Amino acid sequence: MTAPQPHLPLPRLALLGLACLAVAACAPMAPSSAPAASAVSAKAEAAPVAAACPKDLAPIARCLSGQDSAGAYYLIAMPQQWNGHLVLHAHGGPALGAPRMERSVEDLTRWSIMVRAGYAWAGSTFRQGGVEVRAAAEDTERLRQIFVQHVAQPQRTVLHGQSWGASVAAKGAEMFQTTANGKRPYDAVLLTSGVLAGGTRSYDFRTDLRVVYQYLCNNHPRPTEAQYALNIGLPADAAMTQADLSARLNECLALNKPAAERTPEQQRKVQTIVDVIRIPANSIQGHMNWATFHFRDVVQHRTGGASPFGNQGVLYRGSPDDAALNAAVLRYRADPAAVARFAQDTDLTGRIPVPVLTVKGVDDPTAFVELDAAFKATMAQGGSAARLVQTFTQHNTHSYLSDPTYPTLLAALLRWVDTGDKPTPEGIARQCAGMETPFGKGCAFLPGYVPAPLASRVAERERP
Repeated sequence: MTAPQPHLPLPRLALLGLACLAVAACAPMAPSSAPAASAVSAKAEAAPVAAACPKDLAPIARCLSGQDSAGAYYLIAMPQQWNGHLVLHAHGGPALGAPRMERSVEDLTRWSIMVRAGYAWAGSTFRQGGVEVRAAAEDTERLRQIFVQHVAQPQRTVLHGQSWGASVAAKGAEMFQTTANGKRPYDAVLLTSGVLAGGTRSYDFRTDLRVVYQYLCNNHPRPTEAQYALNIGLPADAAMTQADLSARLNECLALNKPAAERTPEQQRKVQTIVDVIRIPANSIQGHMNWATFHFRDVVQHRTGGASPFGNQGVLYRGSPDDAALNAAVLRYRADPAAVARFAQDTDLTGRIPVPVLTVKGVDDPTAFVELDAAFKATMAQGGSAARLVQTFTQHNTHSYLSDPTYPTLLAALLRWVDTGDKPTPEGIARQCAGMETPFGKGCAFLPGYVPAPLASRVAERERP
């Protein structure tokens, strides 16, 4: 094994148990036809500077930060006992508004398990807020180049995407397949709790939520306010805030109260949304925020003022009176040009040339487990089925599963890269038990689980 050659002084390398793997033959890979990753860099990037690490990492790592030439902030953590590998992180969300350094601090704090397991970690805020996948993938690749140019040359680089960031990572793996010297920028891809059906399908249920909510509550907008098509999220000049929206939801649904304290009418409406849209009550607020403010971001800033979202042809089921609901619910047809523009940015081809490992809690309230069935089909269509292994857990959370889950997946993924030993869900479940000794309890893999098709969860609709 060739030791990494750092550009800045680093402590002597040490291997960390199961997280460290010998270099051997790589897993099978597809031919590359993507542009060189170095095309991202139009000019030299400044070196990062020393920064404070999050409190729990300060004793075991040093941190570096900076702002890249496109305006994105970033944070890098180098463990004292580095195993030689880099985890390049694409965060979820996305947030709206200008980037802020605090975002990367929050991400590193959440994903400190990577550093505690011996991996270097690097995460970008992205240059802008909002739903733009390709730009975020470019910012992530730019950060990889900064790490290589100014920090160290990793033996392996794992591109990690979480939630919406999983689509960023998958898109980045499609976009950047060779560097200027002909090498691959990423050796493997880890997608956790991913939104992986592409923008043109992953958000259909949020369109459904908007129209069903309006049918039940009729206060977003109110009858006394200017009316607009709900599939645009919100008019460009609307002054509504998240607090304003929350107040309207509580007015109709009393989401701020336990179910026992809601009126019978409020609880009936909450239950109708739960049954028709098939989301838990405690996630209604978050999905409505997305269907309002993020939809506006997409329409106003990504798709030329027209909406790529529609519900024409949807047959809603599960309410006390489906016939009445389907007769009265507002209907919208997605704009073909907007769909094309949104698809170009957010939909995936499945042409990823390196091993891909995914994990999803089967009761994830934010990114449905059925999205992974759609991603599997996409990878197959792109000729990458042999390079995909999907795993599922018993967790009902989205933002973070458990500490031993992620080192287990990274170790299995790198073993696949280095030896060609393709992991199985059964093997990963067994290996996780060994990770509980250093990292604590939390293994909950379900080796035999297979998600149902996305259409079984979200109704099909007419598409341009």
